[in-house]
Amino acid sequence: MNEPLEYSFDEIEIGLSHNFEIIITKKLIEDFAKISGDFNPLHMDEQYAKKSKFGRRICHGMLLSSFFSKLIGMYLPGKNALYFSQNLNFMEPCFMDDKIFVGGEVIDKSESTRMIKIKTTIKNEEEKLLIEGIAQVLVR
Repeated sequence: MNEPLEYSFDEIEIGLSHNFEIIITKKLIEDFAKISGDFNPLHMDEQYAKKSKFGRRICHGMLLSSFFSKLIGMYLPGKNALYFSQNLNFMEPCFMDDKIFVGGEVIDKSESTRMIKIKTTIKNEEEKLLIEGIAQVLVR
């Protein structure tokens, strides 16, 4: 999908939700390291990561959370979105080749500010919660 959805403020109701999935590949992790400058060996060095409590390389938490930008800008509410804030709680690690499910649900709406609150989550295939948070989005 290259064209964002285009919910107007009036079309958005509490409970409106959207989800999508993506596989976390080695290339995604390497590209994110190049973009962010975060080459921590826990993410990049298999031998180092094997000695950690995780036993293997883990995905950058901020790489995962960056998919909330796609959620907001493309789907919920899409074209009319202006991301205002996002809090994040990192719950569990994500590993290379994991399939993740990115989701959002509108939990509040303010007529006076034209802001919506979206509960944001990322889960893995075992439905373990990897990241949770709240986004505040101005609907233009």
